[in-house]
Amino acid sequence: MKIAILDDYLNVALTIADWSAVESRADITVFNDHVADDDEVVARLEPFDAVCVMRERAPLPRKIIERLPRLKLIASTGPGKNASIDYDAAGERNIEVTGTGYSPTSTVELTWALIMASARNLVSESNSVRSGGWQTSVGRELDGQVLGILGLGTIGSRIAAIGQMFGMNVIAWSENLDVAKAEAAGVTWVPKDELFARSDILSIHLRLGERTRGLVGAEQLAAMKSTAWLVNTSRGAIIDEHSLMEALTARSIGGAALDVFDTEPLPLDHPLRRLPNALVTPHIGGVAQNLYRTFYGDAAAEIAGWLDRVEDR
Repeated sequence: MKIAILDDYLNVALTIADWSAVESRADITVFNDHVADDDEVVARLEPFDAVCVMRERAPLPRKIIERLPRLKLIASTGPGKNASIDYDAAGERNIEVTGTGYSPTSTVELTWALIMASARNLVSESNSVRSGGWQTSVGRELDGQVLGILGLGTIGSRIAAIGQMFGMNVIAWSENLDVAKAEAAGVTWVPKDELFARSDILSIHLRLGERTRGLVGAEQLAAMKSTAWLVNTSRGAIIDEHSLMEALTARSIGGAALDVFDTEPLPLDHPLRRLPNALVTPHIGGVAQNLYRTFYGDAAAEIAGWLDRVEDR
């Protein structure tokens, strides 16, 4: 059997988890780079019986799956359905799709790192010191500011709780949120337009789907304060990227702190790599030791279990 581990950018998959139960019975190939062209993806995956994918880094739509007759297992990291995998196409070809455990801790922590770094201009201040300078800006305290949460689920509710500890006034909205649920989390429910108009910092915590794709567009960005920051550690496509570029360029909002993007890795010529009011990180919300141990450890166990079932047939 041949197993592929895809998009292991940091080359840690085989060392951060125990793959011995797989390595003793299969050949494992680790790919540290990312390919996006359909033909290149098919050429890379054709020799493999099973692939391990890191979240949505490697989309496997029908047009790819149908060109991989040898593929019998997709081991996805993360729980629930992976939005980048066509489960119907996989099922039609008797391809198993498995998931892993998950913890939101690392994403919660990164979200707050981005909020605090943007409020106190940490990147520019650090760069100033490194280049021989000193203070360059006056930062903002979080105490008393309005924290808007777009999506008060598992992650959003934890973001809200930390915001309250900083003395922030926390408001929230989503399609499934009502006054009672918000009050139970100690948060004030507001209508969607008020969420964007009142927030000093607006943090997005929604799943990507048909209802949320492009949910934050030109109208919502125009409603925000000229000093407000937009924070996104969920999925890039929730924000209309073109509208965000226009808002950042015109400085109609204070800035954006982003860990997720429409296209990943972010293209080298992308404006977000240069805009001074954009704080960007390379989708590292889930790139943390304990979560990676869970992701790759569970994926290895799922693949070993699949090998057991194959050998018993």
